[in-house]
Amino acid sequence: MNEHFITEIEIKNFKLFKDFKAEGFGRVNLIGGKNNVGKTAFMEAVFVNVCAQNLESFIGSLQNIKYMREELNILSNILIERSKPDVTIYMEQSSGINIQSNKNDICFMVNKNNGIKSYHFKFNGKTIDVSANEFSFEVDVIPNIGFIDNFGLPNFRIKLAYASVLKKDKEQFLNDILYKFDNRIGKFISVDTPQCRLNGEWFDLTELGDGTKHLVSIVTSLFKSENGYLFIDELDNGIHYTQLDELWEIILTISKEQNVQVFATTHSKECIESYARVAKRLGDEEITFIELCRRENEIKSFVYPYSWFLDEIAQEHEVRGCL
Repeated sequence: MNEHFITEIEIKNFKLFKDFKAEGFGRVNLIGGKNNVGKTAFMEAVFVNVCAQNLESFIGSLQNIKYMREELNILSNILIERSKPDVTIYMEQSSGINIQSNKNDICFMVNKNNGIKSYHFKFNGKTIDVSANEFSFEVDVIPNIGFIDNFGLPNFRIKLAYASVLKKDKEQFLNDILYKFDNRIGKFISVDTPQCRLNGEWFDLTELGDGTKHLVSIVTSLFKSENGYLFIDELDNGIHYTQLDELWEIILTISKEQNVQVFATTHSKECIESYARVAKRLGDEEITFIELCRRENEIKSFVYPYSWFLDEIAQEHEVRGCL
């Protein structure tokens, strides 16, 4: 296991998680569970933790996860009210969070004293206190940490990710993958906008199905996340169940070659079974399945390592989540 991978985490006061611990993660980690149990929130907490390499990247991660959750509402407000979202609101909604892992220990609190508001940060034992009036709200992005929501990446992020494909001379590799998923697709390019050549005619990627956009987002992001992390919400969105084995082989193979730790969510039994089947065929033991459950109003986790997970699937046990 690579030393930069997250193997354990403790989450306090972050969305649904009041006091949560889990450990034993692998290179690739699939997260299952019932609706509203916190699968996406769990990934967001890990995302914030690994992004908190400095104050600016920590603020950037908080902003990014809020934007992804509220993308449609934010766009509506900009179009109707001609106003941009207030970053301070997003930050202050996160007051009190504490996320510790084997790589990072972060804490954020909004303090008010005699009518004066200040922001209290703690990164790996180093404390930073800043007056709210003096805070710059500058943000930073860690290039090799990616998060794909269930809509896939927007065009500008696909273009950035595709640049990594070009640098590694993997254009034909991506074209071959797309052809396997849809033999009408001859080529992918991303100059002004991401496009695919379909039966000899060029179409914007947004004009094709959600599955094609999701697939391009995943493959390009795996290359962009070399020696980093990739988070994928609703991994199988738009992907037909008959193509899941091919998708998992791509993820397991590229993540190993590029040294990327992957966290992904799904509701699908077919996706979970395909994950186990392909990991077994490839002999890839650096995988886990994380089952999230709600017990007595607390979120609990069961982290299945390779052999235990394969045994549960072989015995046809239910692993998609419990009440």
